[in-house]
Amino acid sequence: MGEEDVSALFDFQDFLTVVLLIICTCTYIKIHFPKILDHRTGFRGFFWKAARIGERLSPWVAACCLLMGLRILFF
Repeated sequence: MGEEDVSALFDFQDFLTVVLLIICTCTYIKIHFPKILDHRTGFRGFFWKAARIGERLSPWVAACCLLMGLRILFF
């Protein structure tokens, strides 16, 4: 199996990129449309938790997004 055959499910760096995108998207949605992420349990609870991580750890999430962006652009 070559490098081009690996999906995001098995490539850890791409998995981290997807997780960061989910955190950033959920935080954005919670800020602009808070009613969508009111449920704290079930399937929508996962997105509420991702938004909570984005709110509380925003400097760390921003630093990780910057590092991921640089990695994607230059490496």
